[in-house]
Amino acid sequence: MVKRKIKIAVLVSGGGTNLQALIDAEKNGTLSSGIITLVVSNKADAYALERAKKEGIATAVTKDEAKLIRILEDAKIEMIILAGYLKVLSADFCKLYENRIINVHPSLIPSFCGDGCYGLKVHEMALDYGVKVTGATVHYVNEVTDGGKIISQKAVYVKENDTPEKLQKRVMEQAEWIILPKAAETVAVKIRNEERKQEWKIDYHTKP
Repeated sequence: MVKRKIKIAVLVSGGGTNLQALIDAEKNGTLSSGIITLVVSNKADAYALERAKKEGIATAVTKDEAKLIRILEDAKIEMIILAGYLKVLSADFCKLYENRIINVHPSLIPSFCGDGCYGLKVHEMALDYGVKVTGATVHYVNEVTDGGKIISQKAVYVKENDTPEKLQKRVMEQAEWIILPKAAETVAVKIRNEERKQEWKIDYHTKP
C-alpha cells in the first residue's frame, strides 16, 4: 500500500541551503512521508527560488500574509517549513497552521534566540558570549519568536579560531542540514497519523 505524502511548502528569503538539504533528503529517502510541492519567498531575488525551479517545484513571491495564505490554500499545503524565512508570521497565521509549521534556528534554544536573532547575528552572539558549544534547533512555530516546542537539537563545538562565518558554515553542515530533514519527516508522519485517526473516528461513528 502506497502511503499518501503530506504536501509541504518551504518558506525562504535567501540562498536556500536548508531548502537544498530538504530536496536532497527527499531524493535519498530521509524525507519520505512529505513532498515539497511549493517554495514561497518574500524576496524576488532569493536564490532559493532558482533551486526550486531546477527541481520543477512550483514557486511564488509575496510579502503579503493574506496573499500567502491564499497561495498555500490553493496549493492544498498541509505543512510549512521555514528555512531561512526572515519575516515574522502573525499569531493568526500560526493558529491557522497550528502544529504544522516548523523552523530551524542556528543555536541551541533558549540561547541566542528571539526577536532580532537570525543568520550571522546568532553566531556573532555565541562567539561574543564565549560559549564552547552551540548548535541548531528545529521547533514548532507559534506567535512567540523561536518560542514553539522543540522538536530536535544537535550540538556543535566552537573552535578557538572561529569567526562567525566559519561557525555558521559548521553549524549548517553538522547540525541544520541533518536535523531539519529528519524533523520534517517526523512531523509529516505525525500529521498523516492524526489524519488517519480523524478518518477512523468519522468512519466509526457513521457506520450503522
